[in-house]
Amino acid sequence: MGRPTRAVRAAITQRRADAIDLRLAGVDWLTIGRKLAADPAINSDGIAYPQGYGVERYKAGQEPPVEKRLIELACKDVTKALAERSTKLEENVDEMRQLMAERLERLFFPMYRQALRSGDYQAVDRAVRIIERSSHLLGLNRPLRTEVSGPDGGAVQVHSTTDLDELERLIGLAGRVPEEGEV
Repeated sequence: MGRPTRAVRAAITQRRADAIDLRLAGVDWLTIGRKLAADPAINSDGIAYPQGYGVERYKAGQEPPVEKRLIELACKDVTKALAERSTKLEENVDEMRQLMAERLERLFFPMYRQALRSGDYQAVDRAVRIIERSSHLLGLNRPLRTEVSGPDGGAVQVHSTTDLDELERLIGLAGRVPEEGEV
């Protein structure tokens, strides 16, 4: 089977959007599967849903998918659609972050210039606040990574005073309920 046409891809995208809308409305998976089925015999609306579940079987004159398969297909559609939306959202967030950074940069320079030339404390305050906002937006305020090391940058040495018998006793205690008066 070759790559689907633009019309088929659009119909699949619509089916996935419909599946998400139905799920958000609280519709159960089987009802979603039936509503979006290609075969009018099992479609809850009695129509052939374009690029619906089991469309290949319907076109070939075969039996429609069983209920379990309809549920699987509906779940798969919602999962894929949400993953696609998440990816698009992440792309949009990156674009918006860049746009906001550019806006803050444009606002910064006039305030910076005014603060330097006239010593205007309000301009200084505005410039500092723009810097803070930019730093936050770009993630420059994240904590630095720190590592604990031993002498001369080597590994930290851990010494245990507990022997194997003591560890086994503690493991045994952890696996049972203590008796009355026992700690």
